Amino acid sequence: MKILNFGSLNIDHVYHVPHFVAPGETLASTSYQKNAGGKGLNQSIALARAGAEVCHAGLIGEDGRFLRELLQQEGVGTAWVKECGVPTGHAVIQVNDAGQNCILIHGGANAAVGEDYMRRVFSAFDQGDYALFQNEIQGLPHLIRCASEAGLKIILNPSPIGPELEESDLSLVDYFIMNEIEGKAITGREDPIEILDEMHRKYPGAGVVLTLGGEGACYGDGREYFFEAARKVTVADTTAAGDTFTGYFFAALLEGSTPGAALKLAADASAIAVSRVGAAGSIPRRNEL
Repeated sequence: MKILNFGSLNIDHVYHVPHFVAPGETLASTSYQKNAGGKGLNQSIALARAGAEVCHAGLIGEDGRFLRELLQQEGVGTAWVKECGVPTGHAVIQVNDAGQNCILIHGGANAAVGEDYMRRVFSAFDQGDYALFQNEIQGLPHLIRCASEAGLKIILNPSPIGPELEESDLSLVDYFIMNEIEGKAITGREDPIEILDEMHRKYPGAGVVLTLGGEGACYGDGREYFFEAARKVTVADTTAAGDTFTGYFFAALLEGSTPGAALKLAADASAIAVSRVGAAGSIPRRNEL
């Protein structure tokens, strides 16, 4: 089975700062980097480095050609990465001395995705293949509906939380992967087990992965539950931690691993990612684990 990751392609502008900029404050950064990014791109690279067969779909401008080249170098299929007449989406990222980040996103080409393009992409895949979505590109409700009509199994990372989630038929989703903030936004619950139970009540056919930052991660589907503690490492940058976890978890699951074994692999990979600076560049390769 293949994974189609229909997701964002961003240029990241990363500023290292002593602390996050406060309202009305002007702050000098200690360093600047221009990186490949976007949750979609990061997750495709994580899937590929974990050993999965993954194809990426998404839009870029002329300024984003290096993103497509990077995906190709990583072994990701790029036949459906297309150029449009809109500048590539980008993000402004502040990383503080503790390694935490805050991110401002501009959609750019990610906001130019149309339904005709979606249907052409899905027609190139087989029933039973997987489609992975985030909420960083335009048209999430249409993406979910079109993928379901094409017979694909749907994985949703509902990040960032936004109005399009409320307009989407989440009952069509086979797997959710999200953090506590996103889990609370969807369920209204704060306790991890209560979030899993409420997700099962609302979407009984779906498996749910809930990442808990430094506390680890858990999985539940109404039949079984698994928990995996986070590894203790020195944190340099958490930007790609969730994307690394997503890629490694689902690569393992598609290989036939149990959810518990997939959680362990994803936790190992994420621990390496947060110990490094950067987004896509911090994602480990399988042999490093």
